[in-house]
Amino acid sequence: MASIPLKKKNRAQPGKRSTTFLGQWSMFLRQFIKHPGMIGSVIPSSQMLVDSMLEGVDWQRTRLFVEYGPGVGTFTRPILDRLHPDATLLAIDLNLDFVAYLEAEIADPRLRIVHGSAADVRRFIKESGYAQADYVLSGIPFSTLPDGVGEAICAETRSVLKDGGAFLVYQYSGYMRRLLSPLFEEIRERVEWRNIPPCRMFVAMKRQILAQAA
Repeated sequence: MASIPLKKKNRAQPGKRSTTFLGQWSMFLRQFIKHPGMIGSVIPSSQMLVDSMLEGVDWQRTRLFVEYGPGVGTFTRPILDRLHPDATLLAIDLNLDFVAYLEAEIADPRLRIVHGSAADVRRFIKESGYAQADYVLSGIPFSTLPDGVGEAICAETRSVLKDGGAFLVYQYSGYMRRLLSPLFEEIRERVEWRNIPPCRMFVAMKRQILAQAA
């Protein structure tokens, strides 16, 4: 998989890595205590999970990548490491503390952070100057969302994806499949056992459905 070198100003300096990690962990833990239903696990995603989720992305082709619930940037930074210089990462989060944290911690012109619901992804994409997204990534704990919200987010996600685009989802239960199955033509599922706890990974592909001749 081709990788786009990260601009020097975005690469963490060796001496600052431990400080950055501790800051991320502290912020993540505080927010988990405040909003346990909005965060899937008390432990941030492992590097193995991040790499597994992102390994199938066509980074050379991607021009808009959307992330739901970026939190402290566990996926945001690796996405930017790989993202094409001319592409955009649109990060959507309901938690204002996470939004403020990312805005203060990541200075990259390709990153656009918005405060709001993933259910409004269509509007946020339009406001970013795009019509559709190549990929959408989510770690939102769908099983804890109010009735109807998960279905609405999944439907809106499919509507904003390009044909051939994918909805990438990591969850700690199999609940997600029942939301994806009615909407996506192809769903691949596997488990990343090296994450704590083990995490289910879904890749839901949007395929163009050709109209049948009458």
